[in-house]
Amino acid sequence: APVTGGACGAFQAFSLFVKAKEVPAAARCPAGGEGVRWRCCRLAFEELSGIHRHVALQHAGDIGQQAGLTEAGQQAGLTAKQAAAEVSPLSVPAPAGNADGLNGHSRGSPEISCTLPDTSHVSYDDLTSKVGEVLLYYCYCEVKDPEKLCAWQKALCQHLHLTGKVRVASEGINGTVGGSKVATNLYIEVMLSQPLFKDILCQEDFKSSAGGAHCFPDLRVGVFKEIVPMGIDPKIVSYKETGIHLSPQEFHREVEQYLSQASQGQSDTILLDCRNFYESKIGHFQGCLAPDIRKFSYFPSYVDENLELFKDKRVLMYCTGGIRCERGSAYLRSKAVCREVYQLKGGIHKYLEEFPDGFYRGKLFVFDDRYAICSNEDIISACRYCGTLWDQYKLCSSQHCRQLVLTCPSCHNKGLTACCSVCQEKELKVTSRASGQTLKEECECTRRRPRVPIEHVSQRTLDAGK
Repeated sequence: APVTGGACGAFQAFSLFVKAKEVPAAARCPAGGEGVRWRCCRLAFEELSGIHRHVALQHAGDIGQQAGLTEAGQQAGLTAKQAAAEVSPLSVPAPAGNADGLNGHSRGSPEISCTLPDTSHVSYDDLTSKVGEVLLYYCYCEVKDPEKLCAWQKALCQHLHLTGKVRVASEGINGTVGGSKVATNLYIEVMLSQPLFKDILCQEDFKSSAGGAHCFPDLRVGVFKEIVPMGIDPKIVSYKETGIHLSPQEFHREVEQYLSQASQGQSDTILLDCRNFYESKIGHFQGCLAPDIRKFSYFPSYVDENLELFKDKRVLMYCTGGIRCERGSAYLRSKAVCREVYQLKGGIHKYLEEFPDGFYRGKLFVFDDRYAICSNEDIISACRYCGTLWDQYKLCSSQHCRQLVLTCPSCHNKGLTACCSVCQEKELKVTSRASGQTLKEECECTRRRPRVPIEHVSQRTLDAGK
């Protein structure tokens, strides 16, 4: 039967869901037969009709969400069951490189391919190896069907046993995923072959570091208004109005010149860290201005409150991987106060690949269970309690708080595991309450920090350089 309208999305999501449950050929019965070909909900399936029936009956709600249907869950279930009856083996997504598969159903959005990579030549052990890496990337582009791209991403990551976080929006995609080296290589290969990203995304846009699937607790893929949460409508401040991109080599030369001039009190440049305070606390460029803000969504207000600081200045901006600078520089330029706005292409991540012992000192904060990666031996932060050099974060031990705390092994062994004395006291009270209760995040740390700091600049950047 022909597939049209909302049912098209259900068929696509259904096929992707089934494909994601496929057992790699190398892990099937070695005795010549096909054996188990799909696994789902701790059940094994040898026949296509069996897995189709199971998915339609047990996962209709999931498929409704992936298809981006506007009808209620009941309608999504009916569509999925219809898909189970009508989807043939030919409807399962083809391996990457095959022009068929789901593309036949994508007439309305031909720029998005829903193909998944062929993993039949890869052993299950290689695909799920704990020794791997974490990828960081983003791509700004026009996405007409974010829900469809989201469904494909979720199926792709599940198929490759990747964990992490992927944000999809009408303005593009932003992801950090972890898995085996084999899996991440396949992921990059498929992303580069995606027609939506053609001539925009390239190999060097993927930043990698040692890690794996264990660096994230799970996989989270979703559709959002922005691929990085700045809190400003992308239609008002677009990534298309970004600052001038500088390669790591160009940025290195600019910082070198800036530090030389600043030491003589002659600089007209601001080296601006666009990250949050807890990131710059454990690592930053020498001589930078690092705003004391907790979230990137506070950055626009920070700029608004400190416009005089940026008046007639050359601004060199940087962040972890470059994505915050895309929107951040666009916002700063929209204020028309700076003489020039530049940003580090590929962020600190790419800079450290070329200048591991350059002008960036300390650790690079990352948003996964590792918290930080290093390229030099410098420790520029201290233990919250005793002041000894220390830069390894842990979550505050108080259940109501999600702050990060720097507490050295000696202080940790003394029971000093909270971000402040208020949390330390509350921790004892919370543990005596009924489980499941939560308290509002309110502690010494949050009360004493202004939401948007106003800079008093005289010697601040020079002091940071020293």
